[in-house]
Amino acid sequence: MGGQNSPLDLRRVGVHAWSWFTLASTFLLLCSGGIVTSKGVGMSVPDWPTTYGYNMFLFPISGWVGGIFYEHSHRLIASGVGLFTMILAAWLLAVEPRRWVKNLGVIAFVAVCVQGLLGGLRVSLFKDEIGIFHAMLAQSFFCLLGVITISTSPRFVRGGWDVFLPDPVLKKLATLSTVLIFVQLSLGATMRHEHAGLAIPDFPLAYGKILPDTSASAIEAINKKRLTDDLVPTNAAQIWIQMAHRAVAVCILIAVAAVAYRTFQSTVARRASLWSGTWLLMIICQVLLGAWTIWSNKAADVATTHMALGALSLFVGVVFCFRLHRGVQSSRFVIPDTLPLQKFASIA
Repeated sequence: MGGQNSPLDLRRVGVHAWSWFTLASTFLLLCSGGIVTSKGVGMSVPDWPTTYGYNMFLFPISGWVGGIFYEHSHRLIASGVGLFTMILAAWLLAVEPRRWVKNLGVIAFVAVCVQGLLGGLRVSLFKDEIGIFHAMLAQSFFCLLGVITISTSPRFVRGGWDVFLPDPVLKKLATLSTVLIFVQLSLGATMRHEHAGLAIPDFPLAYGKILPDTSASAIEAINKKRLTDDLVPTNAAQIWIQMAHRAVAVCILIAVAAVAYRTFQSTVARRASLWSGTWLLMIICQVLLGAWTIWSNKAADVATTHMALGALSLFVGVVFCFRLHRGVQSSRFVIPDTLPLQKFASIA
């Protein structure tokens, strides 16, 4: 590979910096999509891939008003992320020696293409259900870019990043917690795109009870009250989706607390305590934001922050699991960060 400052090494530093840029742009895109959904302006631009008949990139700025501003901006950011991902994938294919990292770059490019297609179909077919898959692919794509960003970092290539303490119990707890967060985000996306976000307008109770009555007569009475309060009618399925969302939130809090407890109590896993402590703090804030979303009558900024923190919580979980799994595989190596990059490139 040449010396530590060889052109190839510099190109790999460059691709790592570009992956960070693409990752940050994707998080901005997630937030933009959250704003579009929270404000209910997803169909402000009813055509695709054009914008009111214009080429998307030539749509007059004078037309960027109201909901069109949020939806059109989201499309432009998405186009940018698609371009950034294409460059990232090509860059990885050109300079990255590890086949599995090259493959991740190709998968990311395919995923962003599918994501763009799903976004277009959501508009052209006017199907809320497509929006659910669109949202969850976005979360998965964000985490995939996170793994690519980590895998291209100089510290990771040296072998110092992933030498993590092996703890099979911690690995299982972290994996369970991450899967639960993904399920939770799926429920949240279903609530948003099925317009069930305020199917239950009170918290911590549900229509004044621990478990709401969803019989036909009860739903009829609930909807009469909702119409009086200027809320859209609901149904039993929407109510129970939100109840499932609340129940999974409790499970996530318990699971991540167990992860944190394991890392703080175990001498083997104590090095992971910063990760787990940060993760637990994020989940606590997420629960509070969920409550605030209901208490604020689903204020757009609060709901979007809730969604964004959920994405970051999943991201931390995926990175944590990636590190734990890599750590078990690499625990036999003790590699100082100061050793040359090329010497341990093959280990990663």
